[in-house]
Amino acid sequence: MKKYLLAVLVDNKPGVLTHVSGLISRRAFNIESISAGYTEEPEVTRINIVVSVESENELDQVVTQLSKLIDVIKIVNLSKVESIERELVMIKVKAGRENRADIINIVEIFRAKIVDVGPEDVVVELTGSQSKIDGIIEVLSEYEILEIARTGAIALSRGPVPVKRM
Repeated sequence: MKKYLLAVLVDNKPGVLTHVSGLISRRAFNIESISAGYTEEPEVTRINIVVSVESENELDQVVTQLSKLIDVIKIVNLSKVESIERELVMIKVKAGRENRADIINIVEIFRAKIVDVGPEDVVVELTGSQSKIDGIIEVLSEYEILEIARTGAIALSRGPVPVKRM
């Protein structure tokens, strides 16, 4: 399976995200991650979808089906253009006196941030590529990870041309 990142611009209306995700899942394609938020235009929402498919033909099917939805304005496969991709993760790690210094060192190595400290835990925040996020999770798994919240991929195309004009 290959992963593709699609930027989907849609009308900012209730239920549109449900229609988009429902259409993909009804066709038995796997959504690896999905995130949505408003854009520079308040009437437009941007949905970033990472979808796993077996072939480019299946990806074309996803794009064709999505483009039939009335609220879809534009679809761009950001995997095919030069783009900047990031994820955000927050990781709650058990951190007592015996291992807190080690965890702080790991956080510094990954250029992450500690955003909350409790008597027995810390919350680490990191923004970066999928491999960087996977890396810190792997290293911190040597300690007791209590909880993880991960956004999934978001991306922008490089250069002056926005997705809406591609």
